[in-house]
Amino acid sequence: MQFLLAFIVAAPLLGSAAALLPAPPGLKGKSPEQAVLRHGVTVTGVVLAAAVALTLGFDHDTPSRIQATTDISWIQALNVRIHLGVDGISLPLLLMTALLFFLCALYSYFKLPAGPSPKAFVALLLVLESGTLATFAVLDLLLFFLAFEMVLIPMYFLIARWGGAQRQAAAWKFILYTLLGSVVMLLGLLLIGLNSGTFDMVTLASDNGRELSHTTQLLAVLAIGIGLAVKTPMWPLHSWLPDAHTAAPTVGSVLLAGVLLKMGTYGFVRILLPITPDGMATFAPYLGAFAAVGIVYGSLACLALARKGNKGDLKRLIAYSSVGHMGFVLLGIASMTPTGVNGALFANIAHGLITGLLFFLVGALKDRYGTADLDTLAGATGAALYGRAPRLGAFLAFAAVASLGLPGLAGFWGEMLALFGAFDPAEGLSRPAFLTYVAVGAFGTLLTAAYLLIVVRRVCMGDPKAGPELAVADIQRYEFAAWTPLVALTVLAGLWPAVLLGLTDPAVQKLLAGGNS
Repeated sequence: MQFLLAFIVAAPLLGSAAALLPAPPGLKGKSPEQAVLRHGVTVTGVVLAAAVALTLGFDHDTPSRIQATTDISWIQALNVRIHLGVDGISLPLLLMTALLFFLCALYSYFKLPAGPSPKAFVALLLVLESGTLATFAVLDLLLFFLAFEMVLIPMYFLIARWGGAQRQAAAWKFILYTLLGSVVMLLGLLLIGLNSGTFDMVTLASDNGRELSHTTQLLAVLAIGIGLAVKTPMWPLHSWLPDAHTAAPTVGSVLLAGVLLKMGTYGFVRILLPITPDGMATFAPYLGAFAAVGIVYGSLACLALARKGNKGDLKRLIAYSSVGHMGFVLLGIASMTPTGVNGALFANIAHGLITGLLFFLVGALKDRYGTADLDTLAGATGAALYGRAPRLGAFLAFAAVASLGLPGLAGFWGEMLALFGAFDPAEGLSRPAFLTYVAVGAFGTLLTAAYLLIVVRRVCMGDPKAGPELAVADIQRYEFAAWTPLVALTVLAGLWPAVLLGLTDPAVQKLLAGGNS
């Protein structure tokens, strides 16, 4: 188990270096390009297999215990250690990350985005995977920061070199926002480590903020919270996200929504809730307010983009929907209750699966039509995917109803539990304020249903003989292979939520109790 976790974190980095080397003659296949793309599928597949093995070997009877630990002294002067481990909070995120990277590598093998060398594309993809997996596995504050920052450069180049229109501006906006947020976050992490004498997350969580003064906790929550909120993204620090998603290649959008956004909310749960509980209690009502505004703002922006004649880009619409969905995650965290935090973690996984699927589908539409503009796609009477490409239309309709929170699918449980948690927030928090946030969030669910149903009506319905005279290919085999696991997991999590909640709940209970089971 110890070796498996270290292998999961390190293997993509080693695979990235290997991707830049010349392919051995016997492995080239039809071309060197094919060889390096196959290398990407192989490495991500091996990492996924290791993550599955880690999950199977995980002691599910004690998910609150940190397992598969590695703890090695690294920088003695600062008491920084190479400390790895997983519990019921990080294991689902680790597994979902490994799955999404494998599906993206598989998709890219058949549909590589236009751009420079495939070697560079695969190498950057694997560096990105290593950084995201490390973020969910490390248990040292400075290592967390390094892993958190490790993903920025690969994602910048994926957008800037393999993206679409306005890719340079979008990539610069992404890197500037996230770097500025990270600088502030580093100050907060150093403040905690230097005042407590350790950067070890497990030790700090067990201490539960007793070694930190109230002022120190306030400053730490403010500094770290800004950095995490940018990555989440929380309104009003979200404006980099729509541009980045619109310009990014399909797999870049899938990974940005499915994995990178989760790093921010994971930091709130892993660092701020257990280590600075008093500071979080002070800022929780404000975090809840920003979350509630984000829910409605994201939905209204999507409604505006979905309206006929507004030239709304489907990728941009799905990006704004992420602002709303991540608002539910932040609202659950702000409640500081086991119910709310479990809901936030469930919504994290559901959003990664469903929005990853949506970006895959929108990318497929853009490949077929040459545009993601909703007015162009819908034409005069509708794009009529049900008639032209029925399986593609069915997948899109499924992803839309899953995203709007249909009961029985994964999107329902996380948002509902987040609202339940906010309905009865932790002791000391203003219940009238949180009841207001619940009402606003509930209204946001109605707006979400409205814009997603409009998208389904305009893209899936209509007269197949009207509109653009263009033959639309239905789902290809490689697309079916890349998308079906996301559909299956969305249904499984919706019908059997105890699979995920059984992992997260004991770990959340222990985290909120200050390291005591």
